[in-house]
Amino acid sequence: MGTKGRTVMEVGADGVALITIINPPVNSLAIDVLHSLKESYEQALRRDDVKAIVVTGANGKFSGGFDISAFGGIQGGKTAAPKPGFISVEVLTDTVEGARKPSVAAIDGLALGGGLEVAMACHARISTANAQLGLPELQLGVIPGFGGTQRLPRLVGLAKALEMMLMSKPVKGEEAHSLGLVDAIVSPDDLVNTARRWALDILERKRPWVSSLYKTDKIEPLGEAREILKFARAQARKQAPNLTHPLVCIDVIEEGIVSGPRAGLWKEAEAFQGLLHSDTCKSLVHIFFAQRGTSKVPGVTDLGLKPRRISKVAIIGGGLMGSGIATALILSNYSVILKEVNEKFLQAGIGRVKANLQSRVKKGKMTQEKFEKTLSLLKGVLDYESFRDVDMVIEAVIENVSLKQQIFVDLEKFCPPHCILASNTSTIDLNLIGEKTKSHDRIAGAHFFSPAHIMPLLEIVRTQRTSPQVIVDLLDVGKRIRKTPVVVGNCTGFAVNRMFFPYTQAALLLVERGTDVYQIDKVITKFGMPMGPFRLCDLVGFGVAIATGMQFVENFPERTYKSMLIPMMQEEKRAGETTRKGFYVYNDKRKANPDPEINKFIQKARDISGIVVDPKLVKLSDKDIIEMILFPVVNEACRVLAEGIAVKAADLDIAAVMGMGFPPYRGGIMFWADSLGSEYICSRLEEWSSMYGEFFKPCAYLAERAAKGVPLSSPLEQAKSRL
Repeated sequence: MGTKGRTVMEVGADGVALITIINPPVNSLAIDVLHSLKESYEQALRRDDVKAIVVTGANGKFSGGFDISAFGGIQGGKTAAPKPGFISVEVLTDTVEGARKPSVAAIDGLALGGGLEVAMACHARISTANAQLGLPELQLGVIPGFGGTQRLPRLVGLAKALEMMLMSKPVKGEEAHSLGLVDAIVSPDDLVNTARRWALDILERKRPWVSSLYKTDKIEPLGEAREILKFARAQARKQAPNLTHPLVCIDVIEEGIVSGPRAGLWKEAEAFQGLLHSDTCKSLVHIFFAQRGTSKVPGVTDLGLKPRRISKVAIIGGGLMGSGIATALILSNYSVILKEVNEKFLQAGIGRVKANLQSRVKKGKMTQEKFEKTLSLLKGVLDYESFRDVDMVIEAVIENVSLKQQIFVDLEKFCPPHCILASNTSTIDLNLIGEKTKSHDRIAGAHFFSPAHIMPLLEIVRTQRTSPQVIVDLLDVGKRIRKTPVVVGNCTGFAVNRMFFPYTQAALLLVERGTDVYQIDKVITKFGMPMGPFRLCDLVGFGVAIATGMQFVENFPERTYKSMLIPMMQEEKRAGETTRKGFYVYNDKRKANPDPEINKFIQKARDISGIVVDPKLVKLSDKDIIEMILFPVVNEACRVLAEGIAVKAADLDIAAVMGMGFPPYRGGIMFWADSLGSEYICSRLEEWSSMYGEFFKPCAYLAERAAKGVPLSSPLEQAKSRL
């Protein structure tokens, strides 16, 4: 009984055996838990004093699903996976559902993935109103593997089951009840007792004894069912063209409808096993753990420091970023002061925050009452007087060094000595920003991504002098405002923007030598990026593109590709989406359309630089475009790692996925690079470097690993830490 995961059985005087799943923190279903569940069931079925069974989870959680930490072991062949169908057929179908004694699931907290599949194998389900029920397996590149693809459609109907599985969309207890997924809603205090009575009622035939696998009343006639599945396939192909597992899920559901549920279970078991070893599953499981690992920072989070209470935050600048950050903070109950230079700008800033909240009301995510309450946490000011009791300030003004330096000098005068002084700069070195202050230990970067109240990443930047306490506090704020924080060192562009600065530059290099602008964007979005480099440039705006470009030219002159194309277009009043003309032209609905006029600017840029079109680059394959644009990003990510700017490669994977929209099903930038191999990437970069110059030259870190045949993400013998 010393193992962490198990089930415990107690038989009450009423003859009901209560089987409790125990595996903290979320009662995940490790293999030993499932074996223990089978044993408890068999014991309950053997005992004459047991009339019926109730299954529940310890500490207010039914079960969060199959233990994901076992995935890596199974994928790598380190642990023996149970044989296909063992859990879904032998344990859940034949032992639980096929039992000659009725069982009821008592659900509180989470019933996700395998947890819900266990509950669906019981003959009835009683739940609390706030319980969460769902099958989110597709987020990990697999499908429900314990009978979920067969039972959920039979309990809630095909359309709803497809939505819940394909979109990994859980439902709360109340909705689950209206769908027929659970049979009754009760308070947490009455949950187990109600389930016990319900189980005895089934035994006495006062309530129906239902095997959900054989329910047919919710399943549409075959022709109609096939139409629904056909539509679901078309949607899946459109929304996730690079993924096969959503289509596998639909096939498995169809098998059960066409050939019967038992055949469906076997097909599900085999498909699950196959997907477990797919690259997609390996990538998504890596991202799952990498995301949880970003809040562990050696030398910071292992010092036993507790986060201090931050209740009042000031934001300087009410532009797009400042108002977005203010929105994120008040949505999580922080009291916020927004400072601007004049009344007109201040009202515009507050107006933006209001609009952000109103869009939530419109979408039904927020009540009018909650809107008023949330907005009341925001106060606008024009001076620093009310900064005397703030716990944190986030500066979010334009990227201008002297302006930021002046603000930090003022903050030091007005803010209390414990106040954290943070900047939302995306590229400027923090030491430069705080140069004229004495408060170096409390200066940090809190770099949000636009739109700040929606994008999930928060880049926390530390200098060599930032105190660990400040980082612990910022990690806590990040968690409270539901962002994934990544702690990085201080340099131009930090981690995300620095890794991706070659993204646009590589694209410009290719275009000036003959590759088509729109082909590049098309290929890169097909690869899985939310938008190609040119569409991204239009979105960000050429002003920002030039300002950040200048930072890189100054700091990394030897590997910056200098192109005249963007400055030339800006002179002609083409500055991106806001001017309705950039690399694309935009209509009233902001739809981007290619513009043939772009070619004359490209030709002019070639003439100025004396560049001749390279026939090889005119006819580049999709594979070559992807590699020539993304390998320089990998190369820069290697430098970021070698300099100790990032703590670990997995942090860069999360930064790329959450900051730049790199496809999570490819595992992040470093994970993807390792799937191709350091030798291959290095040899390609060397080849282009000899043809097109220093921009492509592989860095020492990459070359060293390629020479040894070592993965890029393996820890360096000694990281040259220059935080």
